[in-house]
Amino acid sequence: MSIPQSAGGPIRSKADLVEHLSSGSKPRAQWRIGTEHEKFVYDLKTLKPVSYDAPNGIRALLQGMTRFGWEPVKEGDNIIGGAQNGASISLEPGGQFELSGAALKTVHETCAEVNTHQEQVREICKELGLGVLGLGFAPDWQLDEVPIMPKGRYKIMRDYMPKVGGYGREMMFRTCTVQVNLDFESEADMVKKFRVGLALQPVSTAMLANSPFRSGKPNGFLSYRSQIWTDVDNARAGMLPWVFEDGMSFERYVDYALDVPMYFLYRDGKYIDMAGKSFRKFLAREIPEVKDIEPTMADWADHLTTIFPEVRLKKFLEMRGSDAGAWRRICGMPALWVGIYYDQTALDAAWDMVKDWTAEERQAMRDAVPHLAFKTPFRNTTVGALAQRMIEISSEGLKRRAALDAGGMSEDGFLNPLRELVSRGQTRAEELLAHYHGAWNRDIRHIFKEYNFL
Repeated sequence: MSIPQSAGGPIRSKADLVEHLSSGSKPRAQWRIGTEHEKFVYDLKTLKPVSYDAPNGIRALLQGMTRFGWEPVKEGDNIIGGAQNGASISLEPGGQFELSGAALKTVHETCAEVNTHQEQVREICKELGLGVLGLGFAPDWQLDEVPIMPKGRYKIMRDYMPKVGGYGREMMFRTCTVQVNLDFESEADMVKKFRVGLALQPVSTAMLANSPFRSGKPNGFLSYRSQIWTDVDNARAGMLPWVFEDGMSFERYVDYALDVPMYFLYRDGKYIDMAGKSFRKFLAREIPEVKDIEPTMADWADHLTTIFPEVRLKKFLEMRGSDAGAWRRICGMPALWVGIYYDQTALDAAWDMVKDWTAEERQAMRDAVPHLAFKTPFRNTTVGALAQRMIEISSEGLKRRAALDAGGMSEDGFLNPLRELVSRGQTRAEELLAHYHGAWNRDIRHIFKEYNFL
């Protein structure tokens, strides 16, 4: 979840909203990679989530991070994040700790950033007696024992979620993800990448499926986090089949976003509850209680952060389908999409792979992947085979991109953890289930000791 946005002054017309998105278009030389990842923080003694104000809680963790140069971001008197060199650290509703990485040139730089973050978090967590876990869903915490972070937007969302879906609070308080943000050159390039990303997002979900537990037991899914998104709020989530229709454009996305219900407005350091009201009506001054508040581009930028499809458009495209996972696999996810998006031959090959898939086929894959992952049937093949082809396309793209580190190594090496999963045909979720039914003797507490990042 984002911190309040800064995006300019009053909105003069819908054209301003379109321009906000289209202004993200960049020449290839300026394309960058932004990787975001979330993780669960827990007390090493109790194996439970920590509150904000506990002596070893989230506030203490954030304050500790300032020793590494993170400038505090505050809401009222509470530190809620940090900023440094284009990157930020922030809190999810239940205290999940997120790094939103800077816009970097290569996956090598991205992975160095991830590793630096791990070292910093390790130092502070060691002092506080905390552990960090990368999973798509909290393995045994009950919803009522997950603390609520002191951010105004989260109270609004928490109250609104049960009105529009069955899993909203589960999403807020018990899920973690990894995503990558990537650039486009033009409207046509955006449209092609958007379509490829949506079509292949379930394949990416299968590769990184990592949330098989709920309340200390198997939940019947390999990516329960992905299943949760099927019933959070379908007015702002999903596979967006209209993206594949003729006429897809920046303006078409604006028209969609204008009718997505708002959550809030942010004024003078406080959140105003706007849950359920459309941005279109706010823009037209048709909401009586806020008719005297002038809509601004910052409001629009905030609103765009509250839309949650499988691929999200802002001034860049966000790949949103993956569970959080093992530390060494975090870099594999951006590598996968960089290889496809940042090489034209690879992007064309990926489009050839998916261009004749129907909306019904894409949705059926999306619906089945949380249960079956690689074993999901598709036409005369499986998602496992599609994952193999996706990695091949990405690998060739990364090799042609030829972004080498100081030792002459290609970005292609970051795909190895994904290759391992696909070659053995077993997700990390299935690996965890095997441990649970085997060596762990159905005692989920082992996961906190054996899979602690730190």
